[in-house]
Amino acid sequence: MRELDRALPIALLHAREATLKPFRQQLDKIGLTVQQWRVIRVLAEGTPQTASGLAEKCVLMPPSLSRILKALTERGLLERVEDADARRRRVQITAKGMQAYDAHAGRAAAIYERLEAGFGGEKMELLLDLLTELRAVAQKEGSDE
Repeated sequence: MRELDRALPIALLHAREATLKPFRQQLDKIGLTVQQWRVIRVLAEGTPQTASGLAEKCVLMPPSLSRILKALTERGLLERVEDADARRRRVQITAKGMQAYDAHAGRAAAIYERLEAGFGGEKMELLLDLLTELRAVAQKEGSDE
């Protein structure tokens, strides 16, 4: 049996927590969670999204996303807009939401640059490629059952 620290799910969780720590510390200063930041970031860098599209892009469960959308809308960071299909609604970032994004995006980029400098640019690219490949293999494995 593998040592616990060498078990893939545990190793991924440890890496995730260590990686998110500096981002979480900065987000705490502006009153956002990591999950809320993911939603803001996706909307700031793109077009209005449906809830299902946001859930997929932000890797969030729909009930969690619903709570996040409610909180961010109440804070005036997001707003719901009509869709071409009248049965659906989309969510878009507001000017206030863009201010929050702009206030943190530079700090987030600096944290990422420090992580990449410490880890190495080539290793970071390789890690990202390997994680993408691992995800594809795991998704295929999950669909075979």
